[in-house]
Amino acid sequence: MASRIILSIYLVSLSVNIALAQFSSVDVTIDDRLLRSDQRQEIINLNSDIKRFYLNTTWDDNYSDLSIPLYVQIIFEGVTEKGNESIYNCQALFSNGGDLRYFDKSVQFYYNSGSSLYYDPVLFEPLTGFFAYYAHLILAGEIDTYELNGGNSSFELARDIALRGSSSDYKKGWGSRTTLVDNLNRNNGLRKTRLAWYIAMDLFKNGEMDAVLEEMNTMINGIDQSYRDVGRDNHTQYFLKIHSKKIAKILSMLGQRELLKDMKELDPDRRDIYQSTLETISK
Repeated sequence: MASRIILSIYLVSLSVNIALAQFSSVDVTIDDRLLRSDQRQEIINLNSDIKRFYLNTTWDDNYSDLSIPLYVQIIFEGVTEKGNESIYNCQALFSNGGDLRYFDKSVQFYYNSGSSLYYDPVLFEPLTGFFAYYAHLILAGEIDTYELNGGNSSFELARDIALRGSSSDYKKGWGSRTTLVDNLNRNNGLRKTRLAWYIAMDLFKNGEMDAVLEEMNTMINGIDQSYRDVGRDNHTQYFLKIHSKKIAKILSMLGQRELLKDMKELDPDRRDIYQSTLETISK
């Protein structure tokens, strides 16, 4: 049986919570070139604070040992003075280094370098709320690769943060984040696609080719469903961009000419990849 399936069953059946963080490594890049030197000095500890925030927080008690790599890039655009507070305006990028990637172009928060970042699920705070929101989005996507719609709880937590942000004094960008989590949650075709793909990869490693073919068919049906339900959204396209070469290689090894033709139609931006692979398969 595929290791991903075994791990899913194991994690779901845990009766004792293991206090381990979900993120195994956090790579933070901060671009502060547009800030004045005194403003840069104020955020000098932000990089290390972000790393500690993600590494020292347990985001989900059931899925406690996923070991997700996290990549965070923050681009500072300026500072707005609001009363006695300095409000930082930024853009940000979050990724797992794989097929999960979220770009946020409207970030606003205050930061006190003298205090540790701590996420309070009850009291909204714009900086930790922002980081927690994307933690749950990444986590939801990862859990979805172990269990069908397994990320529902994390999506709901992200949505709750976004709604509280929308009703706070720092509401900039939170309406878009509410829309984002809703769109991700309802894209059932992509969610089925990603689960089938990762199960197929585990089965492939175990040499279970008949089962691999079944999952690849499920994956392709999921892509088609995603297009029918939500159109050609950016997240499905990014999944295809990341995995297209390997998808083509697996289908080639399985001798699946018809499925490669299906992928040519479903993924026209990378049609050449599937066509060149088709030409390597004997008719």
